[in-house]
Amino acid sequence: MRGYKIFAGSASVAFAQEICQVLDVPLAKADIKKFSDGEISVQIAESVRGRDVFIVQSTGAPSNDNLMELLIMTDALKRSSADSITAVVPYYGYARQDRKAAPRVPITAKLVANLYETAGIDRVVTIDLHAGQIQGFFDIPVDNLYGSITFEHYIKSKNLKNPIIASPDIGGVARARYFAKRMGLEMVIVDKRREKANESEVMGIIGDVEGYDVIMIDDMVDTAGTMVKAATALKNKGATSVMACATHGVLSGKAYQNLDHGELDELIITNTLKTKEHNKIKVLTVAPLFAEVIRRVYHNESVNSLFV
Repeated sequence: MRGYKIFAGSASVAFAQEICQVLDVPLAKADIKKFSDGEISVQIAESVRGRDVFIVQSTGAPSNDNLMELLIMTDALKRSSADSITAVVPYYGYARQDRKAAPRVPITAKLVANLYETAGIDRVVTIDLHAGQIQGFFDIPVDNLYGSITFEHYIKSKNLKNPIIASPDIGGVARARYFAKRMGLEMVIVDKRREKANESEVMGIIGDVEGYDVIMIDDMVDTAGTMVKAATALKNKGATSVMACATHGVLSGKAYQNLDHGELDELIITNTLKTKEHNKIKVLTVAPLFAEVIRRVYHNESVNSLFV
């Protein structure tokens, strides 16, 4: 075998180090700096000729810098004769604009996919894309992992008396249904209407939650406004407790204030993005999952079998 190397972008150094620890390989060296005007400078500090290379880089805030850093690293590796380049992107930025929901708006998820391919990326590994159809924006292989496999073990350890799964909106029903099926639980839906970006109004609950311990499932939590309002609506309908599981803890704006003053009992997220500590937040690691996927990709083994 040719061998592989794992590089880290500046947004995911700790995450990449954890992956390397699981795989028992050293983190490859790259010198990433910025010029005085803010432009990104990258120099690969070791030979990658003929190697399969994995770049670990989330493209969350600052999204523009992290995205450009990933593209520039890709270009540097491509020009250094790497045999293949796989972008391991725990959080795929610009995914929320995945269709023309209004006139004269961009489809940024597609634009970013084009940038990845133009830069020379051969494969993408990510987790819980905001919308599954984003995989179709690429003409290269995309492995979209499921974060629910990590939440499943944690929720079982809680030994909840009367658990039930909830989707915080209509758009997340498929994700919540998949999780409910894995857990062997029933499901309800929070019916909400979003008036504008980052603001939502909960309208009602589809299903019975009285006396249940509700577990909301989503791909990301941004300002936490939706989660907190959903928790209030669920408790008003008789829910005993409300916890939320979201793979990506974006947690921008008034997120921490919303958690402080809201009725959400616990928020479980993963370490795809860096977050601050909070008494209501539990962070689970998905680095071992990515490590296993990297191993399987390199050895041409099935990735899908992890989730069956």
